[in-house]
Amino acid sequence: MGLTSGTKLGPYEIQSSLGAGGMGEVYRARDTRLDRTVAIKILPEHLSGSPTARLRFDREARAISSLSHPNICHLYDVGQHEGDSYLVMEYLEGETLADRLRKGPLPLEQVLKVGTEICEGLEKAHRSGVVHRDLKPGNIMLTKSGAKLMDFGLAKAPAALGTLSSSHSLATVSQPLTTEGTIVGTIHYMAPEQVEGKEADTRSDLFALGAVLYEMVTGKRAFEGKTTASTIAAILAAEPKPISALQPLSPPALDHLIKTCLAKDPDERLQTAHDVKVQLQWIAQGSQTGVAAGRPAAQGTPNRPVWLLVSLLSLAVAGGGVAWWVSAHRTPTTMYFSAPMALAANDVAFAPDGKTIALVAYSEQANKYVIWRYQIGDREAVVVPGTEDASHPFWSPDGRAIGFFADGKLKKVEAVAGMSAQVLCDAPNGRGGTWNRDGVILFAPEVFKGIYRISSAGGTPVELTRLDTSRSETTNRWPVFLPDQRHFLYLAANFSGEYQKDAIYVGSLDSNEKHLVVSASSNAAYAEPGYLLYMRNNALVAQPFDLRTYTLKGDAHTISDEVQYLPTIDLALFAVAGKGALVMQTGKGTDKSELLWLNRNGKQVGIAGPPGLYGNVSISPDGRRIAFDKMETDGRHWDIWIHELANDAMARITFGPGLNQLPIWSLDGKQVVYSAIRNSQWGLFSKSADGSGSERPISSMIASIQGPWDWSRDGKLLMWQNGELWYLLLSDPHPKPVFQNSWIVRNAQFSPDGKWIAYSSNETGSWEIYVSPFPHADSKWQVSRGGGEEPRWRRDGKELFYLSAEGKMIAVPVKTTGSFEAGSPVTLFQTHPRQPISALDHISYDVSADGQKFLVNAKVDAPSAAPLSFILNWASEIEK
Repeated sequence: MGLTSGTKLGPYEIQSSLGAGGMGEVYRARDTRLDRTVAIKILPEHLSGSPTARLRFDREARAISSLSHPNICHLYDVGQHEGDSYLVMEYLEGETLADRLRKGPLPLEQVLKVGTEICEGLEKAHRSGVVHRDLKPGNIMLTKSGAKLMDFGLAKAPAALGTLSSSHSLATVSQPLTTEGTIVGTIHYMAPEQVEGKEADTRSDLFALGAVLYEMVTGKRAFEGKTTASTIAAILAAEPKPISALQPLSPPALDHLIKTCLAKDPDERLQTAHDVKVQLQWIAQGSQTGVAAGRPAAQGTPNRPVWLLVSLLSLAVAGGGVAWWVSAHRTPTTMYFSAPMALAANDVAFAPDGKTIALVAYSEQANKYVIWRYQIGDREAVVVPGTEDASHPFWSPDGRAIGFFADGKLKKVEAVAGMSAQVLCDAPNGRGGTWNRDGVILFAPEVFKGIYRISSAGGTPVELTRLDTSRSETTNRWPVFLPDQRHFLYLAANFSGEYQKDAIYVGSLDSNEKHLVVSASSNAAYAEPGYLLYMRNNALVAQPFDLRTYTLKGDAHTISDEVQYLPTIDLALFAVAGKGALVMQTGKGTDKSELLWLNRNGKQVGIAGPPGLYGNVSISPDGRRIAFDKMETDGRHWDIWIHELANDAMARITFGPGLNQLPIWSLDGKQVVYSAIRNSQWGLFSKSADGSGSERPISSMIASIQGPWDWSRDGKLLMWQNGELWYLLLSDPHPKPVFQNSWIVRNAQFSPDGKWIAYSSNETGSWEIYVSPFPHADSKWQVSRGGGEEPRWRRDGKELFYLSAEGKMIAVPVKTTGSFEAGSPVTLFQTHPRQPISALDHISYDVSADGQKFLVNAKVDAPSAAPLSFILNWASEIEK
């Protein structure tokens, strides 16, 4: 494009050219609004018409926009000029690492400092799901504030990377391989899997990092050839000279680290940028003490006098005593590492031995979330049988069994033996448990209740804590026993908008006493040698905790700001055990979903809006709109939205506070009814579907609610769950029970003629679909076999749909005239619904009136699993 000085791109005035590369021209410019200097990158004229070049340019914008870190060049703005896109980035003063290397190798201290800063930037990118794929000295800027990663034009999320044939043409050695039809990257820094045209992931960036570190230390490239082919051959088969051969004074530990990064097999490399950073920091500590880390002592000369040998033996005896004393008083070294398996946990629990964890993660084979058992040091985790649809695991004190929640029940299972899980009691929406040495289990069975106790052998639960209405508490959850096995930590929280009242308490098995510990909105854990761990200001902190007075002492010390936190349930994904074992699921946010239209063969025939945090979809009676609830950006509020299918417009009709969920349409499509918390209590409310007017309360406030489930076709009846299944005549303020039972019922639906109800129940220990007459539910027919949830009637009442235990869409022909009859179930297609992320996230699909189209709230595959990170002896850093 060749922009000249004075050219205006919106508010940006071009000042001068900074250079051009294969994928962009970069200019110095002035932001006339903020009076600051910026760098503007724009596609060169010869590439502006290339769809591939535009795609990579747009990809760079998306990649950088998701990254905010001191060691990554900031993206300020994007814009268009005469049909061409441009990026507005941070203007960096300094020189590229490539320019610096033309002057020779860097001093060791600078290598370690710059290498650590590169790792910091890479760590942020990788945890955000971004793989750079073109890391090289020319894309690293050295500034006064530190090293900055640049040029994410080839960056890509790992799951989206395509494969390239090894027969693709090769670019010249001197140019980046960015032309269409070539392998992507710059040849000297590409990992073997990249030059073979295979999928690149974060470990490919670590190979490039190793090559960059090698060049910083030696001043020479790790892989050099006279031709492209010879360079590729070296990358695939040759080993670079040891850095000690070129720089004899370099630490052997650094040589070993770089060799590990340059391993041909990705599995043999260090697995995360964090691991490389920790090693560089350790080497830097050794170099600062004047010791070449890892270097062996010089060999003594032979034939020393006997007296010298005797003296040395005497010193050894004395030294042994000194070494014992030092060892006994030495602070253990903190160790950081990541688990090698690619599982994204949505909860994690440490066994008492501090060597094994239980985590809940998705199983492709089961198409469900299950409990996995992982022992530190193993390469893979194994599934614990009988834990399908599990949530919130916790260990027995001997480490032999795991407690968890599934199918509306509290269960336990042998951790290793693989025996069938045992049901202990009902727990409709479990929110954590803990198990003491006396066989007492504390657990939160329901979202909006207190903590209960039960024997580990089963029995009748007994309420232990009650919600404090004076503090607007709507839930007690996440109990954890303290060392005395009689007192326990728990979170008392508020989901009606008054989150400043959330707090961690200590309760007791032996009395009604409770001690306020700290204001917080997360689970907490006690860890030796005397710390309370909890979330504060979006970071996991440890603070000294007095077990005698149950009070905090001193300052809170930040352990990590990368711990994944789920604000919809106030849960931080971490666990502790023993005297220094800590595991954390890193990463931010919650898995998104998208609303897909599928036909009866499971083929996608449409999509309703962009990916988001959606729940409880409902199609309007005329089929022109859909209602759903959506989690807002703060992660703690849910609101009702209406989507007009004709013009793809979305409108929010509720505005908090707290939770507003489960929208159900009126027959004429003019109203939606939903559940919400107002003044710390639940109720049913209705509002105009066009958002006009105020919401109208339908029911009197009640303590807890699931639903509403359905609004009858004649508009006279509402049905919902409040412990038991109830219905309400809108002309009568007094609700009536459909049936009063000891099991849990979900997703109850009126038949089109209003004479029957279909529902799912866990009365057998797993969810199944039943049909009963209405309003006198004195009999029932089981429709599903082997599991079923979420029944839906076709509008003419001749077909009933539901989801099987494996998530398959099932259709059953039915007759409702006279007596009820059900035909043979027919499998239509496999669904992949997102796991529920709130207590009222119960409806994952709806069906069109004719039964030919299904709107499914499907999970979006995450680009990569954020690492499960371990820290051993974590308190050592604090106690220093």
